[in-house]
Formats: sequence, C-alpha cells, structure tokens
Amino acid sequence: MSLLTVNKLTDRVGAEVVGLDLAAVASDESLGAAVLDALEANGVLVFRGLRVDPEAQVAFCRRLGEVDHSSDGHHPVAGIYPITLDRSKNASAEYLKATFDWHIDGCTPIKDDECPQKATVLSAVQVAERGGETEFANTYAAYDALSAGERGRFGSLRVVHSLAASQRRVYPDPTPEQLARWNSRRTHEHPLVWTHRSGRRSLVLGASADYVVGMDLDEGRALLDELLARATEPDKVYSHAWSVGDTVIWDNRGVLHRAAPYDPNSAREMLRTTVLGDEPIE
Repeated sequence: MSLLTVNKLTDRVGAEVVGLDLAAVASDESLGAAVLDALEANGVLVFRGLRVDPEAQVAFCRRLGEVDHSSDGHHPVAGIYPITLDRSKNASAEYLKATFDWHIDGCTPIKDDECPQKATVLSAVQVAERGGETEFANTYAAYDALSAGERGRFGSLRVVHSLAASQRRVYPDPTPEQLARWNSRRTHEHPLVWTHRSGRRSLVLGASADYVVGMDLDEGRALLDELLARATEPDKVYSHAWSVGDTVIWDNRGVLHRAAPYDPNSAREMLRTTVLGDEPIE
C-alpha cells in the first residue's frame, strides 16, 4: 500500500484516513509504520466505514506493536475486549462508567513495570441512539500552550494517580466494599510533565490524577482541575460521532479521551484492541 491519505479534522488533534483498502489492514507490511507516523503527527486517526472484522483488527494491531491479551476471555477473538455497559457481554461493565471522564489509559497499572499503552483501536459494532461520542484532546498541545513560567513551575511537580480517584467521580459515596476494592490497587506517582523519548513533552492529567505531591491537597487538586479544563476546552477537542463500522485509533501517550454520556441501557458496543506500551512516564 502506498502512503496513507490523511485529512486533518481539527488543528490540534484528529485526522481522517481515506481510501484504505480493507484487505491491506492486516496484510500490508508498510501499514504499521505509516500509521504510527500519522499517529505521532495527529494523535487520532479515523477510518470511517472500514468495517474491519475482529480477527483483522487484531492482526493489524500486531503491526503497531505487541497486542495486550490481559483481558482475553470476554470475546471469542483473543485480543478483543468489548466496551459495553451490558454486563452479559462484559462482567466489568461497572468500571467502564469511569471512562465518561477524561483519562489516559495505563496510569494505574497492576504491575510496577507496565507502561501506558502505546495505542488503542476501537471499532463500532452498535452505536447509541443519542450521545456516546468519543472525545479526544491532545496532551502535547496542552503542554505547548503553557507559558514559559508555567513550564518551569510544573516541570518538577509529581502527581499521585489511583484507581480510587477515578472511581470516586462515579461513586462519590462508596461502600466499604467498593473502597476496599479500589484501594487494593496500588497508587502510582508520575511527573506532571512527561518528557518523551522523542523529546516532545506532554501533560499527564485525567480522572486518575489524585493529588500533587508536596502541595496542599485542595490547592493541588484545583491546579489539576484547571489544567484539565484548559486542555479540554471545546476548541481543543475532536469529538467522534460513531457510525457502525467506523474504526478509530489514538496515541494513548499523547491524547486524553473520554466517552460522552449515553443511555446506560443502550446497546452501544465497541470492540477494543490495545497495543502495549514500551515507554514509561518520566
């Protein structure tokens, strides 16, 4: 396959890939490198009406890196994880309610040596009648928008991330049992500013960000909320309105994402494949 044809969707994040041959998704050896280059430049790639089948989706993801199989068993195809609030299709559906808040995947891994995921692929099987868009904001752009003084001040700050922080947004009055489950997952301390191997810098923000180390609790949380609000202002966000058959890929290391609210009884279902990361937050 020749170079991808890419049309920008917004100035800061998102581009549409057009003219892709479905047969090339899993078979073209040059596609992986071309997609990774386009992701680095655009953060999010949209393939409208691609209608890729689950096996081809996983095969394509293998061209981007190592596929995450930690959630296998929820879908007949290994490497596929159903994103749905239907508990008959996903026993962990309750935890997915936290995805309605802005977040970066992998900030609170189970294992100490796990890195945030490199990229995530999502394909639409069923869509919500209303709502259910997936929204994206560029965390490289969020850093670039800081003043010189803010870059100097924030460059040394460290933030503790936890599962409890993200779940508290969904369940503000948790039961003791919920608290015990959340607190069984260890916390992780990350720099607020992620200096990538490429030399680019981005902000590490989102629902899992609990507090700033060494700062008054309320003051630190207010700062994190302010930075998140600035990073996700409407003119800095790409919102993807799904149609059945759409596929979207995003660079999890440089993009915040969230699902827009929709009816919890909706049949909305996405199939997710995750590419494991190899770059720690530092």
